[in-house]
Amino acid sequence: MRILGIDPGTATTGYGVIDVVGSKCQLLDYGCICTKAGLPMPQRLVQIFHALEQLITNRQPDVMAVEELFFNNNAKTAISVGQARGVILLCGAKKEIEIQEYTPLQVKQALVGYGRAEKQQIQYMVKTYLNMKQIPKPDDAADALAIAICHAHYHATRRMRQVEE
Repeated sequence: MRILGIDPGTATTGYGVIDVVGSKCQLLDYGCICTKAGLPMPQRLVQIFHALEQLITNRQPDVMAVEELFFNNNAKTAISVGQARGVILLCGAKKEIEIQEYTPLQVKQALVGYGRAEKQQIQYMVKTYLNMKQIPKPDDAADALAIAICHAHYHATRRMRQVEE
């Protein structure tokens, strides 16, 4: 199974692509879709859409795992990230791939086993799970890989429950 993890943002959208073979996660690709700060929001969203569409075409994921919006105190940031998420979800739906969404808490629990884990702990576990020499940079790409790994864990758990039933 090929998983495309997405960490949504308007300035920087992180992505990570992994293959799950048996119980192992293998790194294929990661990086960021970046838009320029001075660009009007509609053009930024178009850039995100087209870059993600190209990524999906090139990497052919079976599923796209997207981080759910975490609302903090900055409503303006939350709204713009929400707009980016909408474009990301639309792109996945248009490409007819399965979409799963995970909260930051679910990602932390899947990787570290603790919902209040620090960012450094998550990044270390991403490095470990994917057998990388260094923690992936930038943070948005590391977060996207964490989301992809989270989906792999939840998918494996669901499969085990189905076998038990």
